Amino acid sequence: MALSSWLCSLLPLRRGTNQIICQLARTWGSRGHCGARGLLGSEVIRNTRPFKRGLLFSALSYLGFENYQAISQAAVVHATAKVEEILEQADYLYESGETEKLYQLLTQNKESEDAELLWRLARASRDMARLNGTSEEEKKVLVYEALEYAKRALEKNASSFAAHKWYAICISDVGDYEGIKVKIANAYIIKKHFEKAIELNPKDATSIHLMGIWCYTFAEMPWYQRRIAKALFANPPSSTYEEDWSALKYFHKAEQVDPNFYSKNLLLLGKTYLKLNNKKLAAFWLVKAKGYPAHTEEDKQVQIEAAQLLTHL
Repeated sequence: MALSSWLCSLLPLRRGTNQIICQLARTWGSRGHCGARGLLGSEVIRNTRPFKRGLLFSALSYLGFENYQAISQAAVVHATAKVEEILEQADYLYESGETEKLYQLLTQNKESEDAELLWRLARASRDMARLNGTSEEEKKVLVYEALEYAKRALEKNASSFAAHKWYAICISDVGDYEGIKVKIANAYIIKKHFEKAIELNPKDATSIHLMGIWCYTFAEMPWYQRRIAKALFANPPSSTYEEDWSALKYFHKAEQVDPNFYSKNLLLLGKTYLKLNNKKLAAFWLVKAKGYPAHTEEDKQVQIEAAQLLTHL
Protein backbone atom coordinates (compact mmCIF):
# COMPACT_ATOMS: atom_id res chain seq x y z
CA MET A 1 0.00 0.00 0.00
CA ALA A 2 1.33 3.42 -0.90
CA LEU A 3 2.29 5.61 2.04
CA SER A 4 -0.21 8.28 1.10
CA SER A 5 -3.08 5.78 0.97
CA TRP A 6 -1.99 4.14 4.22
CA LEU A 7 -1.89 7.45 6.09
CA CYS A 8 -5.31 8.44 4.83
CA SER A 9 -6.75 5.09 5.96
CA LEU A 10 -5.81 5.65 9.61
CA LEU A 11 -8.18 6.80 12.36
CA PRO A 12 -10.14 9.84 11.20
CA LEU A 13 -8.65 13.20 12.07
CA ARG A 14 -10.24 16.60 12.02
CA ARG A 15 -11.15 17.49 8.48
CA GLY A 16 -8.44 20.06 7.91
CA THR A 17 -5.70 17.99 9.53
CA ASN A 18 -6.60 14.90 7.53
CA GLN A 19 -6.41 16.80 4.23
CA ILE A 20 -3.05 18.34 5.15
CA ILE A 21 -1.42 15.02 6.10
CA CYS A 22 -2.79 13.21 3.08
CA GLN A 23 -1.62 16.01 0.82
CA LEU A 24 1.82 15.92 2.47
CA ALA A 25 2.01 12.18 1.96
CA ARG A 26 1.03 12.47 -1.70
CA THR A 27 3.61 15.21 -2.16
CA TRP A 28 6.37 12.77 -1.19
CA GLY A 29 5.10 10.34 -3.81
CA SER A 30 5.65 6.62 -3.95
CA ARG A 31 9.33 7.01 -4.84
CA GLY A 32 10.18 9.46 -2.13
CA HIS A 33 10.67 12.59 -4.27
CA CYS A 34 9.18 15.88 -3.22
CA GLY A 35 6.88 16.45 -6.17
CA ALA A 36 8.93 17.60 -9.18
CA ARG A 37 12.19 18.20 -7.21
CA GLY A 38 10.07 20.05 -4.62
CA LEU A 39 11.26 20.66 -1.08
CA LEU A 40 14.99 20.52 -1.69
CA GLY A 41 15.11 22.27 -5.04
CA SER A 42 16.99 20.26 -7.66
CA GLU A 43 18.47 17.77 -5.20
CA VAL A 44 17.10 14.25 -5.53
CA ILE A 45 16.54 12.36 -2.26
CA ARG A 46 18.25 9.02 -2.79
CA ASN A 47 17.40 7.22 0.46
CA THR A 48 13.69 7.78 1.01
CA ARG A 49 13.15 5.18 3.77
CA PRO A 50 14.29 7.36 6.70
CA PHE A 51 12.14 10.20 5.47
CA LYS A 52 9.11 7.95 5.09
CA ARG A 53 9.71 6.57 8.58
CA GLY A 54 10.03 10.10 9.98
CA LEU A 55 6.86 11.19 8.25
CA LEU A 56 5.08 8.10 9.53
CA PHE A 57 6.18 8.72 13.12
CA SER A 58 5.16 12.39 12.84
CA ALA A 59 1.75 11.43 11.55
CA LEU A 60 1.30 8.85 14.30
CA SER A 61 2.42 11.34 16.91
CA TYR A 62 -0.13 13.84 15.65
CA LEU A 63 -2.77 11.13 15.59
CA GLY A 64 -1.92 10.28 19.18
CA PHE A 65 -2.22 13.93 20.18
CA GLU A 66 -5.55 14.27 18.35
CA ASN A 67 -6.91 11.17 20.06
CA TYR A 68 -5.56 12.35 23.44
CA GLN A 69 -7.38 15.66 22.95
CA ALA A 70 -10.60 13.87 22.00
CA ILE A 71 -10.37 11.56 25.03
CA SER A 72 -9.55 14.48 27.35
CA GLN A 73 -12.50 16.49 26.06
CA ALA A 74 -14.76 13.49 26.49
CA ALA A 75 -13.48 13.05 30.06
CA VAL A 76 -14.24 16.69 30.86
CA VAL A 77 -17.76 16.37 29.46
CA HIS A 78 -18.29 13.17 31.44
CA ALA A 79 -16.97 14.76 34.64
CA THR A 80 -19.21 17.79 34.16
CA ALA A 81 -22.22 15.57 33.58
CA LYS A 82 -21.37 13.59 36.71
CA VAL A 83 -21.13 16.76 38.83
CA GLU A 84 -24.47 17.99 37.49
CA GLU A 85 -26.04 14.66 38.41
CA ILE A 86 -24.59 14.84 41.94
CA LEU A 87 -25.86 18.41 42.37
CA GLU A 88 -29.36 17.38 41.31
CA GLN A 89 -29.35 14.54 43.84
CA ALA A 90 -27.93 16.84 46.52
CA ASP A 91 -30.61 19.48 45.99
CA TYR A 92 -33.34 16.84 46.12
CA LEU A 93 -31.98 15.44 49.41
CA TYR A 94 -31.65 18.94 50.87
CA GLU A 95 -35.24 19.83 50.02
CA SER A 96 -36.34 16.49 51.49
CA GLY A 97 -34.53 17.19 54.76
CA GLU A 98 -32.29 14.12 54.35
CA THR A 99 -29.28 15.70 56.06
CA GLU A 100 -27.27 12.54 56.73
CA LYS A 101 -27.80 11.06 53.26
CA LEU A 102 -26.88 14.41 51.73
CA TYR A 103 -23.68 14.59 53.75
CA GLN A 104 -22.73 11.03 52.78
CA LEU A 105 -23.33 11.76 49.08
CA LEU A 106 -21.25 14.93 49.06
CA THR A 107 -18.36 13.67 51.20
CA GLN A 108 -17.83 10.93 48.61
CA ASN A 109 -16.89 13.80 46.28
CA LYS A 110 -15.07 16.05 48.75
CA GLU A 111 -11.96 16.23 46.52
CA SER A 112 -14.01 17.92 43.81
CA GLU A 113 -12.81 21.21 42.33
CA ASP A 114 -16.37 22.36 41.65
CA ALA A 115 -17.41 25.38 43.72
CA GLU A 116 -21.12 24.52 43.49
CA LEU A 117 -20.48 21.12 45.03
CA LEU A 118 -18.11 22.47 47.67
CA TRP A 119 -20.42 25.14 49.10
CA ARG A 120 -23.19 22.55 49.29
CA LEU A 121 -20.78 20.33 51.19
CA ALA A 122 -20.04 23.21 53.58
CA ARG A 123 -23.78 23.63 54.15
CA ALA A 124 -24.29 19.89 54.66
CA SER A 125 -21.42 19.72 57.17
CA ARG A 126 -22.91 22.62 59.11
CA ASP A 127 -26.36 20.99 59.06
CA MET A 128 -24.84 17.76 60.39
CA ALA A 129 -23.25 19.74 63.22
CA ARG A 130 -26.66 21.13 64.17
CA LEU A 131 -28.45 17.77 64.43
CA ASN A 132 -29.61 16.85 67.92
CA GLY A 133 -27.71 13.56 67.91
CA THR A 134 -24.34 15.17 67.12
CA SER A 135 -21.94 15.24 70.07
CA GLU A 136 -20.09 18.42 71.01
CA GLU A 137 -16.81 16.93 69.84
CA GLU A 138 -18.28 15.89 66.47
CA LYS A 139 -19.96 19.27 66.14
CA LYS A 140 -16.66 21.13 66.47
CA VAL A 141 -15.00 18.92 63.86
CA LEU A 142 -17.90 19.45 61.45
CA VAL A 143 -17.90 23.24 61.95
CA TYR A 144 -14.22 23.52 61.04
CA GLU A 145 -14.73 21.07 58.19
CA ALA A 146 -17.53 23.24 56.83
CA LEU A 147 -15.29 26.31 56.91
CA GLU A 148 -12.60 24.51 54.92
CA TYR A 149 -15.09 23.45 52.24
CA ALA A 150 -16.54 26.97 52.03
CA LYS A 151 -13.05 28.45 51.72
CA ARG A 152 -12.22 26.08 48.87
CA ALA A 153 -15.49 26.94 47.13
CA LEU A 154 -14.63 30.64 47.30
CA GLU A 155 -11.12 30.00 45.98
CA LYS A 156 -12.55 28.07 43.03
CA ASN A 157 -15.17 30.67 42.15
CA ALA A 158 -15.09 34.14 43.68
CA SER A 159 -18.16 35.05 41.61
CA SER A 160 -20.37 32.54 43.40
CA PHE A 161 -22.78 34.37 45.71
CA ALA A 162 -23.45 31.12 47.59
CA ALA A 163 -19.73 30.60 48.22
CA HIS A 164 -19.50 34.08 49.78
CA LYS A 165 -22.61 33.47 51.85
CA TRP A 166 -21.52 30.13 53.25
CA TYR A 167 -17.97 31.30 53.86
CA ALA A 168 -19.35 34.12 56.03
CA ILE A 169 -21.70 31.75 57.87
CA CYS A 170 -18.91 29.28 58.58
CA ILE A 171 -16.52 31.98 59.81
CA SER A 172 -19.21 33.07 62.24
CA ASP A 173 -19.70 29.49 63.47
CA VAL A 174 -15.98 29.00 64.08
CA GLY A 175 -15.98 32.15 66.20
CA ASP A 176 -17.98 30.25 68.82
CA TYR A 177 -14.89 28.12 69.47
CA GLU A 178 -12.27 30.85 69.29
CA GLY A 179 -13.56 33.39 71.76
CA ILE A 180 -15.36 36.70 71.69
CA LYS A 181 -12.32 38.67 70.49
CA VAL A 182 -11.96 36.53 67.38
CA LYS A 183 -15.71 36.60 66.78
CA ILE A 184 -15.82 40.39 66.91
CA ALA A 185 -12.62 40.71 64.88
CA ASN A 186 -14.23 38.56 62.16
CA ALA A 187 -17.32 40.77 62.08
CA TYR A 188 -16.14 42.97 59.25
CA ILE A 189 -15.06 39.94 57.18
CA ILE A 190 -18.48 38.37 57.67
CA LYS A 191 -20.27 41.58 56.73
CA LYS A 192 -18.12 42.02 53.63
CA HIS A 193 -18.98 38.55 52.32
CA PHE A 194 -22.69 38.90 53.04
CA GLU A 195 -22.70 42.21 51.18
CA LYS A 196 -20.84 40.61 48.27
CA ALA A 197 -23.36 37.77 48.16
CA ILE A 198 -26.22 40.30 47.97
CA GLU A 199 -24.39 42.26 45.27
CA LEU A 200 -23.92 39.11 43.18
CA ASN A 201 -27.51 37.97 43.71
CA PRO A 202 -29.91 40.65 44.99
CA LYS A 203 -32.76 38.13 44.82
CA ASP A 204 -31.30 35.75 47.38
CA ALA A 205 -33.49 36.30 50.42
CA THR A 206 -31.22 34.26 52.67
CA SER A 207 -28.22 36.55 52.17
CA ILE A 208 -30.40 39.56 52.94
CA HIS A 209 -31.76 37.83 56.04
CA LEU A 210 -28.22 37.08 57.22
CA MET A 211 -27.27 40.73 56.93
CA GLY A 212 -30.29 41.39 59.12
CA ILE A 213 -28.95 38.94 61.69
CA TRP A 214 -25.57 40.67 61.57
CA CYS A 215 -27.26 44.00 62.36
CA TYR A 216 -29.50 42.44 65.01
CA THR A 217 -26.49 40.86 66.74
CA PHE A 218 -24.61 44.14 67.01
CA ALA A 219 -27.72 46.07 67.97
CA GLU A 220 -28.15 43.91 71.08
CA MET A 221 -24.45 43.50 71.86
CA PRO A 222 -23.85 43.63 75.65
CA TRP A 223 -21.76 46.45 77.11
CA TYR A 224 -18.71 44.28 77.83
CA GLN A 225 -18.58 43.11 74.22
CA ARG A 226 -18.83 46.71 73.05
CA ARG A 227 -15.75 47.47 75.15
CA ILE A 228 -13.87 44.64 73.43
CA ALA A 229 -15.00 45.93 70.04
CA LYS A 230 -13.75 49.43 70.87
CA ALA A 231 -10.40 47.99 71.89
CA LEU A 232 -10.12 46.11 68.60
CA PHE A 233 -11.35 48.78 66.19
CA ALA A 234 -11.10 52.54 65.92
CA ASN A 235 -14.65 52.39 64.53
CA PRO A 236 -16.15 49.19 65.98
CA PRO A 237 -18.99 47.43 64.15
CA SER A 238 -22.40 48.60 65.33
CA SER A 239 -26.02 48.69 64.27
CA THR A 240 -29.55 49.43 65.49
CA TYR A 241 -32.90 47.75 65.13
CA GLU A 242 -34.63 50.28 62.92
CA GLU A 243 -32.34 52.72 61.08
CA ASP A 244 -31.97 52.48 57.30
CA TRP A 245 -30.69 49.04 56.30
CA SER A 246 -30.54 47.90 59.90
CA ALA A 247 -31.97 44.65 61.22
CA LEU A 248 -35.62 45.52 60.63
CA LYS A 249 -35.00 46.81 57.11
CA TYR A 250 -33.08 43.71 56.08
CA PHE A 251 -35.68 41.31 57.52
CA HIS A 252 -38.47 43.14 55.68
CA LYS A 253 -36.44 43.25 52.48
CA ALA A 254 -35.92 39.48 52.66
CA GLU A 255 -39.70 39.00 52.96
CA GLN A 256 -40.28 41.25 49.96
CA VAL A 257 -37.85 39.24 47.86
CA ASP A 258 -39.27 35.85 48.90
CA PRO A 259 -42.34 35.91 51.19
CA ASN A 260 -42.45 33.25 53.94
CA PHE A 261 -39.18 31.73 52.73
CA TYR A 262 -37.79 31.05 56.21
CA SER A 263 -39.38 30.56 59.62
CA LYS A 264 -36.54 32.30 61.45
CA ASN A 265 -36.97 35.49 59.41
CA LEU A 266 -40.57 35.66 60.63
CA LEU A 267 -39.45 35.04 64.21
CA LEU A 268 -36.78 37.74 64.06
CA LEU A 269 -39.24 40.26 62.64
CA GLY A 270 -41.41 39.56 65.68
CA LYS A 271 -38.47 39.81 68.08
CA THR A 272 -37.22 43.04 66.49
CA TYR A 273 -40.64 44.65 66.89
CA LEU A 274 -40.61 43.52 70.52
CA LYS A 275 -37.29 45.36 70.97
CA LEU A 276 -39.01 48.43 69.54
CA ASN A 277 -42.01 47.98 71.89
CA ASN A 278 -44.40 47.54 69.00
CA LYS A 279 -46.47 44.66 70.39
CA LYS A 280 -49.08 44.69 67.65
CA LEU A 281 -46.60 44.08 64.83
CA ALA A 282 -44.57 41.77 67.05
CA ALA A 283 -47.65 39.57 67.56
CA PHE A 284 -48.42 39.61 63.81
CA TRP A 285 -45.03 38.16 62.89
CA LEU A 286 -44.79 35.80 65.84
CA VAL A 287 -48.15 34.25 64.95
CA LYS A 288 -46.84 33.67 61.42
CA ALA A 289 -43.67 32.10 62.81
CA LYS A 290 -45.64 29.83 65.14
CA GLY A 291 -47.85 28.63 62.28
CA TYR A 292 -44.97 28.03 59.87
CA PRO A 293 -44.87 24.36 58.66
CA ALA A 294 -42.05 22.57 60.48
CA HIS A 295 -39.88 20.92 57.83
CA THR A 296 -36.66 21.01 59.81
CA GLU A 297 -35.47 20.82 63.41
CA GLU A 298 -34.87 24.57 63.30
CA ASP A 299 -38.49 25.19 62.23
CA LYS A 300 -39.66 23.24 65.28
CA GLN A 301 -37.48 25.35 67.57
CA VAL A 302 -38.83 28.51 65.95
CA GLN A 303 -42.41 27.39 66.61
CA ILE A 304 -41.61 26.76 70.28
CA GLU A 305 -39.87 30.11 70.77
CA ALA A 306 -42.60 32.04 68.96
CA ALA A 307 -45.27 30.38 71.11
CA GLN A 308 -43.37 31.26 74.29
CA LEU A 309 -42.99 34.91 73.26
CA LEU A 310 -46.67 35.16 72.40
CA THR A 311 -47.69 34.02 75.88
CA HIS A 312 -45.88 37.06 77.35
CA LEU A 313 -47.58 39.61 75.10
